[in-house]
Amino acid sequence: MSLLQAVVYGLVQGLGEFLPISSSAHLVLVPWFFGWPDPGLTFDIALHFGTLIAVVAFFWRDWLRLILKGFSDVGSKDGRLFWYLVLATIPGAVGGLLLEKKAETVFREPLLIAIMLTIMGLWLYGADRFSRKRKGLNDIGLPAALSIGISQVLAIIPGVSRSGITMATGLTAGLTRETAARFSFLLSTPVILGAALVKIPRLLADPSAMTTGFVVAVAVSCVSAFLSIGFLLRYLARNGFLPFVVYRLLLSALIVLVAALRVNG
Repeated sequence: MSLLQAVVYGLVQGLGEFLPISSSAHLVLVPWFFGWPDPGLTFDIALHFGTLIAVVAFFWRDWLRLILKGFSDVGSKDGRLFWYLVLATIPGAVGGLLLEKKAETVFREPLLIAIMLTIMGLWLYGADRFSRKRKGLNDIGLPAALSIGISQVLAIIPGVSRSGITMATGLTAGLTRETAARFSFLLSTPVILGAALVKIPRLLADPSAMTTGFVVAVAVSCVSAFLSIGFLLRYLARNGFLPFVVYRLLLSALIVLVAALRVNG
């Protein structure tokens, strides 16, 4: 892997993990578009270490408060929110373990990605356009938390977007845009950590994978992820998801066009 490829993969992971555009889809599509070697799912997961560092660095004060309250004052708003996050993590963890093999094979088909980009884009638009968007972080109840947690099981399919589907579900539950994004980002912390830890044995079994390009990709993903979190929270305080919906639909159309040209060519 060249340094240019490493930087591109790092940017794709860092920006795509938290923007509702699907980082896993882009990590499949970049080598498909440009003819680069597919780094594989293990490399994809390894890049999550960069985004994990970013989200922990951004929300460490929130997590410290939530953990302390979760074990010392369960009845408080922060205490309840901590355990809602714990419970919401379980469906995604179970789904990831059960569907891991499909995630490494059939789910990485470009045309399937195009379909999911479109479906999720339309859902995100509908949720953003027609939901009430009144609830803040302290208004999240157990049903809403569980529905968001269950929805992210579908994010195992590239093109869905873990952030996209959890935000759309949060909007459907009446959360404000910024609240839906913040809850999604908090929920991503244990999910990304778990996904990365599962792959550690595979990485340790192949030390040759820890190249300079690998390290560069992880570092770039960390910096770009940190910046994308801050950007999206500021952006959603005043704006909607339409630009991301348009991007998803255009990317889906491009995939179909390129696939058709390659078949006919």
